[in-house]
Amino acid sequence: MQSWIEYWNLDTPIYVNARHKQLHYQSIAADIKNLRRPSDRIVLDYGCGEALCADEIARSVTCLYLCDGAETVRQKLENRFSDVSNVKIIDSVDFQDLKDNFLDIIVINSVLQYLTKAEFDTLLETCMAKLKIDGRLIVADIIPLSVSAINDAYALLQFAFKGGFLFAAFTGLLRIFLSDYRKIRSELELSTYSEGGFIQILNAHGFDAQRLSKNIGHNQARMCFEAVKQN
Repeated sequence: MQSWIEYWNLDTPIYVNARHKQLHYQSIAADIKNLRRPSDRIVLDYGCGEALCADEIARSVTCLYLCDGAETVRQKLENRFSDVSNVKIIDSVDFQDLKDNFLDIIVINSVLQYLTKAEFDTLLETCMAKLKIDGRLIVADIIPLSVSAINDAYALLQFAFKGGFLFAAFTGLLRIFLSDYRKIRSELELSTYSEGGFIQILNAHGFDAQRLSKNIGHNQARMCFEAVKQN
C-alpha cells in the first residue's frame, strides 16, 4: 500500500491548474503573515509543500524554516529559494535536531489529516520542545468529524469562482476523482477530530489551546487552532 509521503513525492494532480496552485500558496502566505506577531522572528512551516510565496513571509522574519518530508518537494524548495538567505530547507529529522526553546512560532497547515493519532502525539512532543516559552503552535486545516469530500469540493469551487478558474476546477475535480488520490484517501483514510477533542489533545501536551475564527487557506469548513506553550 502506498504511503502519503510516497504519494506526495510524485507529480500529484491535487491542483487543477497553475492559477489554482499560485492562489492557494498566496492565500496561505497571507494568512501566516496575519497570524504572525511582530515578535515572531524565527518561524517554522511544517509540511510546507512547495510554498511558492514563502519569500513574502521571509521578508519580515529573521529565519524561516521550511520543513517537508517529501524529497522531491524539498528539491523544488532548494531551487526556488537558493538566493533567499534566511530561508532554510529541512526535513523532519533536521526539525528534531533544532535547538530546544528556539522557535517563536510553528505552523502546521493541512498535514494532520495525513498523520495517525500516534504520529500526531510524537509531532506535538517535538513542537513543545522546540518552541520558546509562550511560543505558539498554529495547527490548521483540521477536518471536523462531519466534513466530507463533498464539502471539500464545494469549497474548491467557491475558491475557483472567486479566483477565475471555475471551469478548470470542474475538470480538475473529475481528474482527481479518477486519480490515485481518491484511491489512497480511501485506503489510508484521513484523520478527523472534534473541536473539543482536539483542544484536549493540545492541552494534554502542555499547550493552552483555542480554536481560531478563521482557517488558513480557502476551506473554512475546516478548523484552525492556536496553542501557546506554557511554563
